[in-house]
Amino acid sequence: MTVTSTERAALPAVPDRHPRTKGPRARLGSRVPARWRIAAWILLTTALTLLAVMLTMRSLLLNGAQTQAHQDINQELQEFRAFAAEGVDPTTAKPFSSIEKMLEIFLSRQSAAQGEVIVGSVGQRTLYTPTGALSSQNTGHDLPRDQALMDSIRTGTASSGIAQTSEGEMHWVRLPVVSGNETGHLIVGTYMGPRENEVAGTVLTIFFVSLGGLAVTAGIAWLVAGQILSPVREVRRVAEDISENDLTARVPVRGNDDISALAVTFNTMLDRLESAYRTQRAFVDDASHELRTPITVIRGHLELMEDNEADRARTLALVDDELARMGRIVSDLLLLAKVDRPGFAQPRRTDAATLLLDIEAKAQVLGQRGWPILEIAEGSVNVDAQRITQAVLQLATNACQYSPEDSTVSLGSRFEGEGSARHFTLWVSDRGRGVDEDEAARIFGRFHRGQAAQDTDRARPGAGLGLAIVRSIAEAHHGTAWVRSTQGNGATFGITVPSPVYDGEPALGGNVTLDGGPDVDATERLDQVKEHHK
Repeated sequence: MTVTSTERAALPAVPDRHPRTKGPRARLGSRVPARWRIAAWILLTTALTLLAVMLTMRSLLLNGAQTQAHQDINQELQEFRAFAAEGVDPTTAKPFSSIEKMLEIFLSRQSAAQGEVIVGSVGQRTLYTPTGALSSQNTGHDLPRDQALMDSIRTGTASSGIAQTSEGEMHWVRLPVVSGNETGHLIVGTYMGPRENEVAGTVLTIFFVSLGGLAVTAGIAWLVAGQILSPVREVRRVAEDISENDLTARVPVRGNDDISALAVTFNTMLDRLESAYRTQRAFVDDASHELRTPITVIRGHLELMEDNEADRARTLALVDDELARMGRIVSDLLLLAKVDRPGFAQPRRTDAATLLLDIEAKAQVLGQRGWPILEIAEGSVNVDAQRITQAVLQLATNACQYSPEDSTVSLGSRFEGEGSARHFTLWVSDRGRGVDEDEAARIFGRFHRGQAAQDTDRARPGAGLGLAIVRSIAEAHHGTAWVRSTQGNGATFGITVPSPVYDGEPALGGNVTLDGGPDVDATERLDQVKEHHK
């Protein structure tokens, strides 16, 4: 006994030309490679970010420099207030004799910082030391000798301000010193030029560091963009390698990101194209192969037809028969081409017993074979009743053709397995010559005709597409078509499709074996089935 399962049918043909975009947009596009554009955008974004950082840093540094300048001025003033509060000349340990003396001693003990100037003023006199304690040798501007500026500070009403000098802004504070009838001033100023130059140097350092960072970023962006676009380049390479006769190239898939998803989608598209191409080629080859014979027969008989009524009638009858056979071949080929298209099979909840009874009723017109039902499944099954009926009737037609006229052809259905592993089987059994093991392995192939169909004394019309259609319908339901046979003792053909019962669903029906053997009167057996089904 031999059991064979079917092979997956080819996918339906699809158009082999890709639609192209029309209009101006189809001709537009950047000539700059995507890798350059990605790297340029990364570089531009980084450059703008660094520019914003530099401008912000410069502003913060300048504000910090002004704050530090004011703190330095306040520190000098606090030191002078503490010195004046003591009121003792450190050289004589006696109280100061005059404001001028106090200012001279204080100035001689100070060391001005870079960009800082400290001078004293008593009347019209300006006090300072040549050592720089109150000078401005670090700025390039000599405040004590800038008489106009000194007069404006001494005689002005403001105690602080900002003066414009040849070296830029100078922030100054004037502290009055009063002793008796004598009045003087301590003037502390700081030039912003040196501090701004220091800030400029810091910003310049940041600028060159940023340039180096941009160079590194450019290199990294170039490498990263190349890595990101690597699958895209693979897609292009595979697309270039694909030819009319070779659709086997595929894009390597690495990782689980969006680009990898693109590669998977592209490979899936190629799978569909390859399957469609194979189906199209198979359809063309099959059609040309099978249609060639009837065309040759028709042409030969027309060429040999004699000019008499009897011969014309025989020839026209033969031509009509061959044209009908061509029509059946084309219809079967078109059906096979549509097998894997969406909507070919539309499963619905169907009563299994009613389905078998309907098939038995339709099989009665195929021939006088009794058509006894030996077992029947009771319950519900999710199938396309029309397609299943078409497949089983094809099996019944074959059984009727290749079995003796006085024999019976039995029908049956059953559930096998439990839960999610349950399956539904429909079978047809005849008493013909059977199928040997080698033939059973390929009997469901397209255009395969069994030995019984080729015997001279029992030859039957057909193109060998019937069992291929049965296989395709079974596979459209995610099932299989099979044959069990022992040579010389008939054959049983059937289809098995999944019919799971999931958790939470009620167990539906079962199998009923009917009384009597296959030789019981067909009417009596049918009455048993219908009565039990009620």
